[in-house]
Amino acid sequence: MNKPVDLDVKIHHGGCPHDCPDTCSMEYHVQDGKLLKVTGNKEHPMTRGGLCVKLKDYEKRHYHPDRLLYPMKRVGPKGTKQFERISWDEALTTITDKWKTIIDEHGSQAIMPNSYLGNQGLVHGLNGGDAFFARMGATVTERTFCGEGSCTAWLLTVGPTAGLEPESFKHAKYIVVWACNSVSTNLHHWHIIHEAQKTGVKVVVIDSYASKTAKAADWHIAPKPGTDGALAMAMMHVIIDEGLQDQDYIDNYTEGYEELAARAKTRTPEWAEEITGIPADDIRKFAREYATTQPAAIRLGVALERNYGGSQAIRAVTCLPALTGAWRHVGGGALQFPVWEHPYKYDVICRPDLIPEGTQVVNNLQFGRALLGELNLKTPIKSVMVWNTNPLTQAPETDKIAKGLEREDLFTVVADHFISDTAAYADIVLPAAMGAEMEDMVLSWGHLYLTYNEQCIDAPGDAISNREIFRRLAARMGYDDENLKWSDSECLENFVDWDATTCEGVDLTYLREHGYARLKDFGDMDTRARHAEGNFPTPNGKCNFMVEGAKNFVAGPFRQMYEGFQPGQDLDPLPDYLESRESADTNPELAAKYPLSIISPKSHAFLNSCYANMDSQQKAQGEQFVMMNAADADARGIKHDATVKVFNGRGAFEGKAIITDDVNAGIVVASLGYWRQLNKGTVNSISLAEFGDMGNSASFSDNLVEVELG
Repeated sequence: MNKPVDLDVKIHHGGCPHDCPDTCSMEYHVQDGKLLKVTGNKEHPMTRGGLCVKLKDYEKRHYHPDRLLYPMKRVGPKGTKQFERISWDEALTTITDKWKTIIDEHGSQAIMPNSYLGNQGLVHGLNGGDAFFARMGATVTERTFCGEGSCTAWLLTVGPTAGLEPESFKHAKYIVVWACNSVSTNLHHWHIIHEAQKTGVKVVVIDSYASKTAKAADWHIAPKPGTDGALAMAMMHVIIDEGLQDQDYIDNYTEGYEELAARAKTRTPEWAEEITGIPADDIRKFAREYATTQPAAIRLGVALERNYGGSQAIRAVTCLPALTGAWRHVGGGALQFPVWEHPYKYDVICRPDLIPEGTQVVNNLQFGRALLGELNLKTPIKSVMVWNTNPLTQAPETDKIAKGLEREDLFTVVADHFISDTAAYADIVLPAAMGAEMEDMVLSWGHLYLTYNEQCIDAPGDAISNREIFRRLAARMGYDDENLKWSDSECLENFVDWDATTCEGVDLTYLREHGYARLKDFGDMDTRARHAEGNFPTPNGKCNFMVEGAKNFVAGPFRQMYEGFQPGQDLDPLPDYLESRESADTNPELAAKYPLSIISPKSHAFLNSCYANMDSQQKAQGEQFVMMNAADADARGIKHDATVKVFNGRGAFEGKAIITDDVNAGIVVASLGYWRQLNKGTVNSISLAEFGDMGNSASFSDNLVEVELG
């Protein structure tokens, strides 16, 4: 691209690397090797030149005064952030000598990688180190922070389909945003929904509190946390009982209707009212409107899975478009993760063929338990390498993680941009490159575009890309596999199936020129109705209301494509409501000590824990808050703006009380992302590390707490 704008200023293609469904197409403005500013690409049909509040000062993050510029080694107690600068040679020698010793003494599985989507790039992101650790024979890590239970439920029901085209929501006549705060976390899709709303399309938001998106809806339905499955099942009851189903679609393109109808028969609105707190008449009204206003579109949010039973709720919601025939129409159906139709070659990226049979698996949600020896692992963890994630802020049971990272016998390596909460406990810290400093393609899980990111400036100091870190480590370890030597460009050539029908007319050269490309298969925003005649990518080609013999699993990309030690539990063949572990209704004994349910949504101005150390974003987000209903606050003598302590048996954090009707009685809300080192604890200090019902998903909204004056 490199088109001149102002004298020597050149514009380069960029793709936002953050863990967000929007994957914005961006433009880097560069002069004399310096990134001047970042703007949105106005030519991109989905992101349309807009950037969220998180990216408004993106260039400042590259040049932040606290940026990590050089390899560092620990010289003080763990967690005290006492480091001194070292060379890359010393860093690599220290790391690989230590790893070789650990492998000789304990075996390669004593080393555990820990990554997530702090960078969404194909080359430098979630799976960027998988091939290296597969070659090593290290412990396999499941990464199930967000959306993996949703993936299991979706794949069981409709298979690896993108489902409803995100841009096709403009053709919908009725839109349901279910457990997704789109205004804060899916802004560009919200614009499409909002434009439809302005033409008279009714927008219903289902969320347990009045989020920014809920406040913008025509109708906000607020079920008790973890009860969405009961709402969806009661909708099915109404639709079937009143004959509002599309029987022709059901007969031809679904499996298990009779069994589903039998189960739904007892799931009445009155039954659901007792569970959800939503009046039965409202449930009937919602079900009727959804079934009779076609095309009807559902946007599924990952927050829906964050209680035990959340994945079953997602199965139930995913059945609704087939029950009503919404899939027949352009603009009808459901949207989960469009990534399923992207032509990425995960077997090539991850190299699961190199993983020795019998290699143990540790889930990153139970990182603290693994470090403290609570999982009874065959091979205890003696070393960890962390990149693209900050588990001491983002993972549950953070007090356990901190205690584990304090182990003197644990050798910890962290690659990061700053001395994050986790990096503060590292023995060796490695400086990682940022967005404009590396070439990549950014994974898109909210739209059907490939997005290219050009390296257009040099990384400052001695910072290098994640992939270069692993290339150097592989060389020092003596691994001479060709794939571990690939340049970033060679990775892009090999990580994408450029011969796929979705890539017709598109290759890496095209992307470098244009910055993005829409996937070609199954029609465009004005024509796509992929499942109008079924054709679901399931074994039987149908939407599966019932799956006989279903087993629990974690989708491959989230466990290094390794199929050993899948959860494997028998699953209910049909969707249904499953109770939360921790609520006043389901666990009254625990609720007697900790009577309030806590919801911990993503922040508006932070991206997970990214930007939580930047003044501009801190100002936009405000200090850690705890939203409470007036009745709960009054009962505890808590006034607005008072400092409060939120706690349970797992930990505690502090924040400022916000007394508001946006939260119903019995619920408190505190957003994720605040750094532990800059605050008194973090939300995940109170979070349980037990899995949800499918996909080893997280249960961040399935926690009881008490609140008192701090």
